[in-house]
Amino acid sequence: MLKIRVTIVQLNAHLGDFDGNLKKIYNAIDIAEKNQSDFVVFPELFLTGYPPEDLVLRTSFLKKNIEYINKIVSYSKDKKTVILIGYIDVEDDAFNSLAIIHNGKFLGKYHKHLLPNYSVFDEHRYFKSGNEITIIEYNNIKIGINICEDIWSPIGPLHYQVLNGTQLIINSSASPYFYGKRKLRKKYLSTKSYDYHCPIVYCNLVGGQDEVVFDGGSIVTTSEGNIMYECKPFEEEIVTLDIPIEENLRTNLQDPRRRHISSTKIPNINIIKISNKIERKTKINVSTKNFSLKREEEIFKAVTLGLRDYIIKNGFKKVVIGLSGGMDSSLVAAIAVEALGKDNVLGILMPSMYSSSHSIEDAKNLAENLGIKYYIIKIENIYYSFVNELKEIFSNTKEDITEENLQARIRGTILMAISNKFGHIVLATGNKSEIATGYSTLYGDMVGGFSPIKDVYKTDVYKMAKWYNKFKGKEIIPQNVFVKPPSAELRPNQKDQDTLPPYEILDEILKLYIEKELSVEEISEKFDKETVKYVAKLVDKNEYKRRQGVIGVKVSERSFGKDRRMPITSKYKEW
Repeated sequence: MLKIRVTIVQLNAHLGDFDGNLKKIYNAIDIAEKNQSDFVVFPELFLTGYPPEDLVLRTSFLKKNIEYINKIVSYSKDKKTVILIGYIDVEDDAFNSLAIIHNGKFLGKYHKHLLPNYSVFDEHRYFKSGNEITIIEYNNIKIGINICEDIWSPIGPLHYQVLNGTQLIINSSASPYFYGKRKLRKKYLSTKSYDYHCPIVYCNLVGGQDEVVFDGGSIVTTSEGNIMYECKPFEEEIVTLDIPIEENLRTNLQDPRRRHISSTKIPNINIIKISNKIERKTKINVSTKNFSLKREEEIFKAVTLGLRDYIIKNGFKKVVIGLSGGMDSSLVAAIAVEALGKDNVLGILMPSMYSSSHSIEDAKNLAENLGIKYYIIKIENIYYSFVNELKEIFSNTKEDITEENLQARIRGTILMAISNKFGHIVLATGNKSEIATGYSTLYGDMVGGFSPIKDVYKTDVYKMAKWYNKFKGKEIIPQNVFVKPPSAELRPNQKDQDTLPPYEILDEILKLYIEKELSVEEISEKFDKETVKYVAKLVDKNEYKRRQGVIGVKVSERSFGKDRRMPITSKYKEW
């Protein structure tokens, strides 16, 4: 049986770091060449980093991108491996492209056809759609190449390539993570491989870029729809595989799949012929891998990667966290230690007159269990100093949420002062349940440079914390943090559920309202209508807060930010 040897490059690109990315590209090419690979494939737009967003509108950025693709062409001289590398083509417009490079020559390119404009994507703003199908005839074996979204459409480049005799599909991707996508991706690509009787090489980007995380998880499927290999999720990996090539069984004119394109204009087909003789002296022995992670482990790995890349890629080293003794700050501290190391995490305990003794002890125990340095800065005197200065203008008024928020804002000011003095980034510790309902304080607990669990519901926070202790094999997050009722401790005997429904109910309502876009009436078929209306009102009224909030890692199908763009000013209400 014929085999094509492919090196899959699942690496972490740094947006705009042409020199750094080029160094990784050269190293991967050398590995592929050493392994006598026929092809080496990189993720989508790996040369520039993804997504480049409005950098695409800068001529200097585009010119730099072309300058560096030419460097890769020069580097490929006397190398037998065919290089498939993502870059921006600017021939007569900007195209999201895949370059085909071999032995010192730029042989051709493929322009991405299907430009996504949903979720975090906005590719129609930057790129023009391709209109040509590219097939590489490699030693008389037909190989179709395409980019990310092109493989997901039932009538798209993949479809046309297979119907024109393609025996192998190579897809270059930068597919953002959300929980459930890895399982969906594997099932979809396995089904496509089986339906088209064609192996698929799917090379995906890994790493964090602002609020987006790319999970890697590159896979190779066989023509029978089996997963031949899956790369490690959330980690860099370069792997070389021998992929069995069979006769394409979908070229028959009577194949029912042709009916789908009977009235559709078939795009132009660009055939690039490559004759390449590689006398292999090495055998590739790679065992089958298929990773299955629990939900809480998968989300933990995603936010850890997102935090690490945000801090490192932006030139920072250390973070500071306000430790309250509650679950949210405890989990964020654990994530920070896993991402950056204990020496790069500073904890600040800021007890007030309402802080319970067990919360202070829990925060201290957590810091000691994690091995991080911590300080205790009491805010009671600072608080009363503020109250005293405000007593004239506040005369004849009762204490209310104003005084509660004042405590949160004092803590926020202290954290930002430490950030300014030492250059540490403040990590906000709010979860999605709180952010969705506005159960947070602007310029208080919402301050910071990054928010690791911004897209994680409160119920998942507890599950992740439980998993973390089990993963570490000992109690890092103290048991008392799990059992005590959640509280902001801004007034005597305060509990979260004085204001909010139980989190088990709240989170389910939020998922239906935010991620599934169901109406109040639809959600009320499952939950108490007054509760649903109350939650919907909280979500809608606090959009202005979220717009001023810190960015954080996307882990759900619809996160706040690019994913969900609701107007602040709107008279339309369902409550």
